[in-house]
Amino acid sequence: MPLCVNARNLIRANLEEIQNGGKVRPIIIGTLTTVQLAAINASREADGRPPVIAEVVFFGAHVYRSRVLGDGYTIEDVIDQISSAMDEGSVVNTTSQMTAMENPDKRADRYGNQVKDRAVFECTARHPRPELYSVVPKGDAKKPT
Repeated sequence: MPLCVNARNLIRANLEEIQNGGKVRPIIIGTLTTVQLAAINASREADGRPPVIAEVVFFGAHVYRSRVLGDGYTIEDVIDQISSAMDEGSVVNTTSQMTAMENPDKRADRYGNQVKDRAVFECTARHPRPELYSVVPKGDAKKPT
């Protein structure tokens, strides 16, 4: 399973600490599946970049700024987005600009949308571990108010 058993609590703790103005440390929230890791590393190898390992770390500052402050989502919304995007069935999508994976199954969010959650990874700063840098609920026509 890509997310650790206690990942939701760890993610919540980091996001709440950021909300309260505190500093956070990287936390390990899960692992990529063998298939996901192979797809990411095949793309990295083709571009001459070193491979990453399966363990995924998370800080949360960018996610908090973009999804909570920017889009008005709650911390619980963001945790749902991350849980869905990090699903074992999520499919890797890499370009020269981005390493991501998206859950191909739509999820009903709290606002009446059917979304496909996308996790975006930063694979350089914390190398060899990919960092879950952002999450995007694709298809969120109606946003929280």
